[in-house]
Amino acid sequence: MPDGDQQSNKKPPVDKRPGDPNMKMSRGVMSWLLFVGLAIMLVVLLNTGMDQRKKVTLSEFYTHLENGDVKNVVLRERSIRGELNSAQGGAPGEPTKFEVAVPFNYSDADFVEKLRSSPGGIEIDVEEDSMLTAVLISLLPWLLIFAFIWFVVFRQLRGAGGGPGMFGNFGRSRHRVTTKEHTSVTFDDVAGITEAKEEVQELVEFLKNPKKFQRLGGRIPRGVLLVGMPGCGKTLLAKAIAGEAEVPFFSISGSDFVEMFVGVGASRVRDLFKQAKENSPCIIFLDEIDAVGRRRGASFGGGGHDEREQTLNAILVEMDGFNTSDQVIVIAATNRVDVLDPALIRPGRFDRQVHVPPSDVQGRYEILKVHARKVKLGPMVDLRRLARGTPTFSGADLAAIINEAALIATMQNKEYVEQDDLDEARDKIRWGRAQKSRKVDERDQQVVAYHEAGHAIVQTLETEADPLHKVSILPRGPMGGATFSLPERDRLVYTLSYLKATLKVTLGGRVAEEVYCGEISSGAASDIQQATEIARNMVTQWGMSEALGFVSYGEDRGGAFDLGTKNYSDETAAKIDEEVKRIVDEAYADTKRLIVEHRAGGQAIADNLLKYETLSGDEVNALLRGETLDRPTISDLLDGAGPTAVGKARPIPAKPDPEVGLGGGELPQPG
Repeated sequence: MPDGDQQSNKKPPVDKRPGDPNMKMSRGVMSWLLFVGLAIMLVVLLNTGMDQRKKVTLSEFYTHLENGDVKNVVLRERSIRGELNSAQGGAPGEPTKFEVAVPFNYSDADFVEKLRSSPGGIEIDVEEDSMLTAVLISLLPWLLIFAFIWFVVFRQLRGAGGGPGMFGNFGRSRHRVTTKEHTSVTFDDVAGITEAKEEVQELVEFLKNPKKFQRLGGRIPRGVLLVGMPGCGKTLLAKAIAGEAEVPFFSISGSDFVEMFVGVGASRVRDLFKQAKENSPCIIFLDEIDAVGRRRGASFGGGGHDEREQTLNAILVEMDGFNTSDQVIVIAATNRVDVLDPALIRPGRFDRQVHVPPSDVQGRYEILKVHARKVKLGPMVDLRRLARGTPTFSGADLAAIINEAALIATMQNKEYVEQDDLDEARDKIRWGRAQKSRKVDERDQQVVAYHEAGHAIVQTLETEADPLHKVSILPRGPMGGATFSLPERDRLVYTLSYLKATLKVTLGGRVAEEVYCGEISSGAASDIQQATEIARNMVTQWGMSEALGFVSYGEDRGGAFDLGTKNYSDETAAKIDEEVKRIVDEAYADTKRLIVEHRAGGQAIADNLLKYETLSGDEVNALLRGETLDRPTISDLLDGAGPTAVGKARPIPAKPDPEVGLGGGELPQPG
């Protein structure tokens, strides 16, 4: 059992920094209670302020008093509040609140006696105003404003820092520290990128035994940049280093450095490298470094302070300020090395650039074996065949295929994953889920069948093209049908004969529509685009045109904004267009001649596609040899019929009804 599995039950150490949420629980509750109490006081104050009273003069008050309209009074300092039995102009019996200011001390005996002797029988009460209450009422709105600012703004900034203090801790680094005990990923889980794995294995050896390399005067590399396409295993390599190296592993994403406040990114960089130096030897992993490491001065903003550039400057200073004895290695990962600042990727900062390329056939086979450990495979599963049929697939794509195949087998209540499940998972990952319930018009289905039959004929008969794997008229994603190839090897270079064969395969669908249906459709949109792109690359980039010769006519890319400009004249552009059209026209003529010669075989393929919906490469070869297929259809299996009940495919009109629109969807790129 790997060492990582033995340690998987251990709980990670608890972070007991002052910024830990558990230590702040009681203080947070008290703050909430204080804030709620102040809010309640404000509501009471507002309700008190909303007690609107009619302002009356002293003479009006005496008049109401003599008329017996006063119901009750409350004697306060310098004011009298009360209620009237009826309002002037109001409904009888409806009391009206009033307030009158008095310029004398109404505790005078004559004044009180006058109130008592009024004809209405007034209820008299006395209310003493407290100086403290008056001061609190006047200060309460300001206290609530300051409490709101402190609680909502300052505490949020303080919580973002994760430590003691207020603004200073907002610049604390948000890295995660990983050790061997906290990860189960090792170099055994990394496959298909042997050279890249060997280079990062040297880093682990550097950290474990630095004197071994310093014996001859060498120094530990300060930085290693992992470069590769998305999904090729850059982050997985970093996790494997964390699982193998017995040193702290600081990991952080490039986007975690930059915030809305100026200077936060640079502060976090300094804090990260400070902690790394204190814990050396260690490794710092910066994922997606292009978020902060882009070329300086390449912004459309037109000036001003650029927080990202300040963060990059801090990284440059920290990486070049190491001493050779610090034993801190920086590993960064990106798939956009072309946009990084030259000062960042120079030797002395990132001494090495480790390229993580897409895997070849053997590499894909090793990756599939690694991911297949977690699933139950059937005895007839051939992972090498799957690896051969997945060119350009990344490690993430291969992992998704294994997982998707396991889900497909589970939904069908199988005991293990079979080869058909893996093939369906591959097609689903690359082209989308097969839409078996989608209702397609019969005429459109016929056009799709002829279209795919044309692709299948050319791909089978052209020896320079990749072998045919299967052809299907089941809608899959945005496509109405698909023809799949099974490359025998990975191609590092494209020969002229292979490109011409690929052109013919691409044009086979449109030619078949013209030959069998007598009419063309919009289903060849992606075929036209792919054929034009291949022919233009042959002329402008690969020097495969005799008229234009061994010259590159590609667009010149460069500058801070990566804008393309033509480096040839308009006359040359016209010649390029003529050559592209000539190459495509020649391929179209050759393809039409090939399909016409095998018209009967194409008709048989289309008939069986309409009957079985999907044909394998071996079945297509059998139909081209004049053989017939006797396997049952899905309808026969549902009806309980065997292979003997299957007759010949029904004949299809060579020309569909002109009133019905042609369709069929777009087709995938061959291969």
